[in-house]
Amino acid sequence: MRAVLIVLDGVGCGALPDAHRYGDEGANSLANTAQAVGGLELPNLAHMGLGNITSIAGVEPATSPSAAHGKMAERSAGKDTTSGHWELVGLVVDQPFPTYPDGFPDEVIGPFEEAIGRGILGNRPASGTEIIEELGPEHLATGKPIVYTSADSVFQIAVHEDVAPVETLYDWCRAARGILRGEHAVGRVIARPFVGEPGAFRRTEHRRDFSVQPHGPTLLDSIVDAGMRVSGIGKIDDIFGGRGVSDCVHTRDNAHGIELLLERMGEAFDGLIFINLIETDSRWGHRNDPEGYARSLEEFDHALPRLLAAAASDLLIVTSDHGVDPTTETTDHSREYVPILAAGPNVNTGSVGTRDSFADVAATVAQWLDLPPVGPGTSILTG
Repeated sequence: MRAVLIVLDGVGCGALPDAHRYGDEGANSLANTAQAVGGLELPNLAHMGLGNITSIAGVEPATSPSAAHGKMAERSAGKDTTSGHWELVGLVVDQPFPTYPDGFPDEVIGPFEEAIGRGILGNRPASGTEIIEELGPEHLATGKPIVYTSADSVFQIAVHEDVAPVETLYDWCRAARGILRGEHAVGRVIARPFVGEPGAFRRTEHRRDFSVQPHGPTLLDSIVDAGMRVSGIGKIDDIFGGRGVSDCVHTRDNAHGIELLLERMGEAFDGLIFINLIETDSRWGHRNDPEGYARSLEEFDHALPRLLAAAASDLLIVTSDHGVDPTTETTDHSREYVPILAAGPNVNTGSVGTRDSFADVAATVAQWLDLPPVGPGTSILTG
């Protein structure tokens, strides 16, 4: 038995009841994007039931949906990649990871500078593309890395690939990960390599995330412990610090990820294929580009029939980890419900309603693989 879990990064479907605590009232990544671009063309997702979950311009509700469909609330504190993915596999984060709206304190920056043997630039919340354009020339002149954060719990290090090789940047990230412990245990340390000249810098596909280790057991641990395989695609191994992941391959973009996913689905093995398709978040959502966000969704929709055909005997779930509404003033993640669409042999089609936790995914996959449940979720296979 095998399950395929597809996370469309940053694809929310409406503000959670507590969204006001995060400044995210009115967020709806899907609906607001559709409104901004004059409607989305997502016929295959619509057939599965996406338009039955929330009102989306251009995505009509299906009369006879082909999949189980609903939406899930995040029980964890926060709205970031780490907490979202962890909850999807059964681990709820009760205390939010620390954030740094005023930059990182001296007890973090001092040891980091000592570890890498040079000073840093930045040390404030910023848009990644904007701070690279602003500080990139000084970085090229001095060799000092650009350190920045956001509303999320992240310590980001941007370095031009001509200033420091990518492996050196990864070493600096590992050093930061070792420093950021205890009260400063941020969710992720992120390597942000870039290339180009002033005025024309661009980030490369060599990004890496160095996440804090999960604080408890996850579905991934259970699958591996049962002798089955967890095959990750994208940043899955980074998000879980490598734990519970049998193998993982990183992706250049969504198109590359989809091709790798089809390759994995062509292999015969029991367990889980777990993929994160990042472009809706990293390339478009954080840059407040609803047109790009819409194109990315439509490109996935175009590939969906091939994925469903390849998963004829598998459980296939399409969901997300948080929102990142590209129509709002902020470039940060948004506290939203996420959709869940599930198809497979003997999966009952129709609405599964509004679920109390992303952990319902973990419970569903565990039931499909005949494993004990992990976390507080309830399987959608049993209603």
